[in-house]
Amino acid sequence: LDTLAAENRPGRHGLWQRRVERRRAAHAPLLLTMAPQSLAPLRGRRHAEAVEVPVAVEASGPAAPVRDLDVLAYAADPVKRRLEFILEAWRRARRDEETLLVAGIEAERASAAGRAVPGVRFLGRLAPDEYRALLRRTRVFVAAPRREDFGIAPLEALADGAMLVTTPAPGPYAALELARRLDPRLVAEDLAPALRAALDAPAVDYAERAAALVRPFSRDAVTLTISERVLPRLMPGFMT
Repeated sequence: LDTLAAENRPGRHGLWQRRVERRRAAHAPLLLTMAPQSLAPLRGRRHAEAVEVPVAVEASGPAAPVRDLDVLAYAADPVKRRLEFILEAWRRARRDEETLLVAGIEAERASAAGRAVPGVRFLGRLAPDEYRALLRRTRVFVAAPRREDFGIAPLEALADGAMLVTTPAPGPYAALELARRLDPRLVAEDLAPALRAALDAPAVDYAERAAALVRPFSRDAVTLTISERVLPRLMPGFMT
């Protein structure tokens, strides 16, 4: 689980889910969580033993010799990803011929106001390999989710060496703390100055330090966790 219905299913429509969820969390043989904060909404309620098993994320290939793309955003769900918020920040932050690329959505789905922002290019839906190839050429990945239940796209950006500019969204947002450790200037409610900081004065060795921080999310690390911490609990005698 990434997070609980207690956090992302508020209100009457999630009432039955939250009740069932509390029972399952208490009586399951083992809980597999994606992030350290995944069980925070239980607020001290009894729950089964938990092991953190994040989604495997690692570099998709060697970085491009030159990062020739300015800023990339992923907005398959423009409401949850707050596309309009990102576009407004870009309108204030952009200089000269800088370009914001928006993947995951066609231009027709963006509002007329969004389409009118200078220096924005909508890429539509891309194949995974094509999208990750863009990340390897991108200087800055920008995100502003309403809440983030895990956040694969920001982690992929860090794995591929792009600087992460993001708002401090609620939820078990795995990349958020990594972004703060890499460069706290790039985590802000106001994205415009954060974007300028990343583009004008990038932190030294950002990509190399990001690669080290995302290493616990690699496929090998996840496989090791499953073999050493998950299977022995579910299958007694597995390691003997």
